Amino acid sequence: MANFEAYQEYQRIEDFEEDSPPGEEDLLVHVPEGLKDSWHHIKNLDNFFTRIYHFHQKNGFACMMLSEFFELVQFLFVVTFTTFLFNCVEYDVLFANRAVNHTGQNPLDRNKVTLPDAILPSQQCTERIQDNSWIIFLLIMAAIFWVYRLIKVFCNVLSYWEIRQFYIKALKIRMDELCNFTWQEVQSRLISLQREQQMCIHKKELTELDIYHRILRFKNYMVAMVNKSLLPVQLQLPLLGEVVFLTQGLKYNFELILFWGPGSLFQNKWNLHPKYKRAGNRLELAQQLSRFILLMGLANLLLCPFVLVWQVLYAFFSYTEAIRREPGSLGARRWSLYGRLYLRHFNELDHELHSRLGRGYKAVSKYMNSFTSPMLAVMARNVAFFSGSVLAVLIALTVYDEDVLTVQHILTAITVLGVVITVSRSFIPDEHMVWCPEQLLQCVLAHIHYMPDHWKGNANKSETRDEMAQLFQYKAVFILEELLSPIVTPFVLIFLLRHKSLEIIDFFRNFTVEVVGVGDICSFAQMDIRRHGNPQWMSEGQTEASVYQQAENGKTELSLMHFTIKNPHWQPPQESSVFISHLKEKVQQDAATGPPRALLLSETPLCASLLSNESGHGTDNLLASVLTHPVLTASGQPGHDRHSHRAGTTASVAASVLASLSGSQLPGRTRSHSQLPAGHAESPMYRSDRTMVDSMSASDSHFRGESRSALQLELASAEMSLHAIYMHEIHQQGSQSQRPPGRWQAPMPMRELTTDTARLPPHSRGFSVSTHVHPVGWTEEEEAGEDEEVEVDVNSRSASRRDMGRTC
Repeated sequence: MANFEAYQEYQRIEDFEEDSPPGEEDLLVHVPEGLKDSWHHIKNLDNFFTRIYHFHQKNGFACMMLSEFFELVQFLFVVTFTTFLFNCVEYDVLFANRAVNHTGQNPLDRNKVTLPDAILPSQQCTERIQDNSWIIFLLIMAAIFWVYRLIKVFCNVLSYWEIRQFYIKALKIRMDELCNFTWQEVQSRLISLQREQQMCIHKKELTELDIYHRILRFKNYMVAMVNKSLLPVQLQLPLLGEVVFLTQGLKYNFELILFWGPGSLFQNKWNLHPKYKRAGNRLELAQQLSRFILLMGLANLLLCPFVLVWQVLYAFFSYTEAIRREPGSLGARRWSLYGRLYLRHFNELDHELHSRLGRGYKAVSKYMNSFTSPMLAVMARNVAFFSGSVLAVLIALTVYDEDVLTVQHILTAITVLGVVITVSRSFIPDEHMVWCPEQLLQCVLAHIHYMPDHWKGNANKSETRDEMAQLFQYKAVFILEELLSPIVTPFVLIFLLRHKSLEIIDFFRNFTVEVVGVGDICSFAQMDIRRHGNPQWMSEGQTEASVYQQAENGKTELSLMHFTIKNPHWQPPQESSVFISHLKEKVQQDAATGPPRALLLSETPLCASLLSNESGHGTDNLLASVLTHPVLTASGQPGHDRHSHRAGTTASVAASVLASLSGSQLPGRTRSHSQLPAGHAESPMYRSDRTMVDSMSASDSHFRGESRSALQLELASAEMSLHAIYMHEIHQQGSQSQRPPGRWQAPMPMRELTTDTARLPPHSRGFSVSTHVHPVGWTEEEEAGEDEEVEVDVNSRSASRRDMGRTC
């Protein structure tokens, strides 16, 4: 009966198809008479909101155009300098393999080679270039690409100048004040402007979710395909076993094939082609997609030599000096491209993802560095000793007589020995380190929010560390993968992605919905508990989703909580509101059985930790306080504290802190729940007798010097981290209760998408229409920016680490 009602609901909405955006001409930015200006001709709202977002994140027009200019100069420099090195330098003279005649000079200086001696005259250099047809061909290809980039930069200048005018005249934000506005403040002004100016002509009210959908339309699809294990990024290699391989080049090809290429599935940037919405010709469409993927793979194979040369040159110019200055930088870690997609919530903007993963950087580094190999440690100590002894002698000789530096390869030996010593020391564990993998992994979970079930209780296993390394890779591995990408990408497309053509066609047909005024989006991005909830993640009885429709690892539930916390004014739909209310009730119940709130506030430095100057992020100390509270032990049994209060599990302690961590006293934290059913009347997220904000305001003078918006961000981050811990704990308790006693249940791998749609509920087969929702380098992913690749000191003296060490 429920399925039939849902089916009827979707059929009713199809009657409003004429109100949905049929083409670009219906998505005009409508500007009234009083506000017509240079931006009135902007038609594509997706590009409009995306450029507004990028304009804010890249700090305005001047910074953006300066970056574009230097990208052009950088490409020109790499091509010109490389051509000069290959054709205009006489290396026999430079290496003193051939004598140079210095007629007329002082006889004492005749054996001295100068730099101009090794550089050929311009005429001879030009002749060398003209005689090499390969060099001429590569220069022509580089010139064509550079001209293309120049035209693109010119178009960007015109486009972003209009965005600049929009910020100044419509949003009333001056360029010198742009850095003082958060994205949430810019977004609220956009929503207010929609009420006044009706930018989107199909909707009177513009919601936060509408804006996120337009900016993240294709990224939500990518997150969903990684979540459902649809993209072939896990490779089985003969000696290495299963490895994850996802590079910038491979990701670019995925997006080109699926979203915006000449043979992509989308007919424009906001509508899936109608033929992919019908199930009748799925086999024919799969064959067409397979042929297109084959052509793209062959094109990559043909361009492989040129792309490989560019990758090598760019890596050489980018990293050689940094490696020479700091050899240990190759041992620093960064979030992999696969990790960014696997850990990303639905509807999570780039800066939100970057901030969240940045907060977890130190915690993950501590966990990864806690694994040591005794054999490698012994070998590293001895290698460091022998290398250090030789280096000490060479340094002493150069101090005694600087002529030692003129000996052939003596500088090379000193440099190589320094690199060997640095690398060897990275394998020597800190003698003060405390082995505490379970709590370290729990701290990691608080920030990354996602963790496979089989990691629980196996944090000390090397298999868990290896799987974490797929998400948090060495920088050296990242560089190596990017260098191999031009070679591996064609084979991934031809031999792996082609075989998933039918599954891809079914995925886009089954998981695409049309939203009025927005266009076609991934249905997972709606965060609809009824359609995509997982009963094992606190949505039992509220979801009708089959196994095929459920998001893996609680992605729907966690994404909904994350979006709700980040956008407190957003009004969720009915099913989402019911789920949030159910979660609030569950938290209050567990808080009642957990440690008293007064004990938490008095014994754990919750207030002080958020304002502590000892740590870069106050929420780190807050979470460490929760995870190492004296009423807990590693097994969740009562601790031996002097107060004799009742003990609790991690879930109950997190619930107690959530109940105390009320954001309702902050401006803008109240939320309307007009769609809640009876008995779930409005309330802020959580209530308490003494809120966190009030206690901090009264007890710490440092709070008065901090901006209230910064505190809101800290509290929102802490609130979501505690929700992640709490929901994972409840999920683990439910999973353990379903296992047969005395048996260990093997972890379930991420299931492959099935192509059998006959068993799906009627409303999920084929293309369905959603309900109208109211209210030039590859060193880093473009939208994420550069990771903070810092060397993490394992024996840091922070208070939270001391507490963790004592608990372990």
